[in-house]
Amino acid sequence: MNESTFIKINPADNVVVCLRPVRQGETLDVDGRRVEVLQDTPAGHKVLLADVKAGTDIIKYGYPIGHAREDLRRGQWVNETNLKTNLSGTLDYEYRPVNEELRIPHEDLCFKGYRRSSGEVGVRNEIWIVPTVGCVNGIAERLVRRLTAETRLEGIDAVHAWHHNYGCSQLSGDHENTRKVLRDICLHPNAGGVLVLSLGCENNQPDQFMELLGNYDRDRVKLLVTQKVDGDETEAAMQLLRELYARARQDRREDVPLSELRVGLKCGGSDGFSGITANPLVGEFSDYLVAQGGTTILTEVPEMFGAETILMNRCKTPELFRQTVELVNDFKEYFLSHGEPVGENPSPGNKAGGISTLEDKALGCTQKCGRAQVSGVLGYGDRLQHHGLNLLSAPGNDLVASTALAAAGCQLVLFTTGRGTPFGTFVPTMKISTNNDLYARKPNWIDFNAGQLLRGMPMAELNRRFIQKVIAVASGEKTRNEENEYSEIAIFKNGVTL
Repeated sequence: MNESTFIKINPADNVVVCLRPVRQGETLDVDGRRVEVLQDTPAGHKVLLADVKAGTDIIKYGYPIGHAREDLRRGQWVNETNLKTNLSGTLDYEYRPVNEELRIPHEDLCFKGYRRSSGEVGVRNEIWIVPTVGCVNGIAERLVRRLTAETRLEGIDAVHAWHHNYGCSQLSGDHENTRKVLRDICLHPNAGGVLVLSLGCENNQPDQFMELLGNYDRDRVKLLVTQKVDGDETEAAMQLLRELYARARQDRREDVPLSELRVGLKCGGSDGFSGITANPLVGEFSDYLVAQGGTTILTEVPEMFGAETILMNRCKTPELFRQTVELVNDFKEYFLSHGEPVGENPSPGNKAGGISTLEDKALGCTQKCGRAQVSGVLGYGDRLQHHGLNLLSAPGNDLVASTALAAAGCQLVLFTTGRGTPFGTFVPTMKISTNNDLYARKPNWIDFNAGQLLRGMPMAELNRRFIQKVIAVASGEKTRNEENEYSEIAIFKNGVTL
């Protein structure tokens, strides 16, 4: 049997991952031992290498991904029906720092970006309408249509309204989450101009919200309170939008060092190849960008469960370790406070693709952040303060987590997927397929194919191509979600609605 039929990811593993569908009765030659496959096993799924008793850990990526629910035989297909998570509640952790030197040379690469008055750099020059409350969503969408028709987007990249359902009838934490994310959007450098569109009577009071923005550029961010306008508020809004457009259309791209690129790391619709192809590729890119002085952010805290000690021990300082422990345990407490288990994360699509437990998913998911040390830990809605690799508090939900990455200051998001997804958040959302079949079937969704690794392309060569692709997107090349006009935001909600 050709070795390309399967991959043993780590020498310590007691399973291999099938790279193609394997039929019952086929024989795999693994480390000089012949293993007869006992059942038809789909691509991306696991085959056991030795008999194990019930309760024995199953090892993949060199770590336990759960334990056998029952006695299992060599050659058996290991999946969610016979494998159970080891995860339970919150844990105590010990800091055992690991500092792996990256040994990646510095290169004087640049992208073409927009330098803003704040000193930050955008990779797009767009006009944004940001409702302070969901009640004015309809007005915002109408304004987008009018400004787009009037300007024909001459000199700018797009016009967007970032509609949402919140801004009123929320309490404490939820209310602050909404205000912080909307603030972050208003201050984002991908916008050449922002119209803050308010109703006037909402909990998210417009004057207080504008104070939250701090020392913002008043030529680039303007406010309209629609209840204070006599007659048609759209005419008053269009006057402000025309002023914003007149300034934004004068902006020009310039060479910007790669050290000023800030990239979010996300996965969704993962499969058994995610931890073999796309996530390791994005991890290689993350390490490269960090070595150039740039910044990456990993989120999806529930999808760190089972791999969290790897991240904790890569923290630069004991204080960052403490913050990461809080990041993880606070999210576990959130699950438990709602009466939900912490280990029931994999979706039906994940399981169909070969991911059997949350540990299986987490050990693949966290590969997106490579091997760099953790330089910062952010709460939900916080904005970036540190270069290098950062961790961000947000759930695994694709729309919520991607919005949080962009709100933290990422100019674009790298999104790996094995099942495929069309969506994008309010910054370019670049989709990387884990397998060749998805890339062939959904070219209208996928920007880059990491499945080429399965056909023998060396990681170093593919990473060079990927670096150039990311630079091209940062310099203005549209992602598939942008071409399709699939862009939206989603804000995290925990409490009651009044």
